[in-house]
Amino acid sequence: MSADLEFEKLVKVYYRDLYRFGFSLTGSEADAADLTQETFYIWASKGHQLNNPASVKGWLFTTLHREFLKICRRRKRFADEPIEESTHDLPDVPADCVNQIDSRTLLRMLREIDEDFRAPLVLYYIEDFSYKQIARAKIQLLRRLSDTNPPPEKLK
Repeated sequence: MSADLEFEKLVKVYYRDLYRFGFSLTGSEADAADLTQETFYIWASKGHQLNNPASVKGWLFTTLHREFLKICRRRKRFADEPIEESTHDLPDVPADCVNQIDSRTLLRMLREIDEDFRAPLVLYYIEDFSYKQIARAKIQLLRRLSDTNPPPEKLK
């Protein structure tokens, strides 16, 4: 039997039960479907590593549960945080501030920001930092940019 037919058979046998398990964990039809599909995707990638074919069902349910826990951890880590309506602590920055700063000056000022707040600005898209961390870093950068009017550095 080809691998595609075996995979198709596996989906037919376990999809319904995995979906129900996913639904019992999430309470959401869409999330349950996503978890089930992700489980079969992982099986397609790693299922060949399973030594005992009799433990397929346990492997699938365990994988779905692990994916659910991973999503829970991610949601907890990146929980929605309300944005404060007050902007009293934001510095007043001219709109054309960005046009007046060259990249060398910006990099120098980034090095002056606390390391804990600099990293979210630089690594936002790579490390998935929360918006709260990003906002704190942006406030520090805007304050630094508005506090100084740096002279253009001479090219060497």
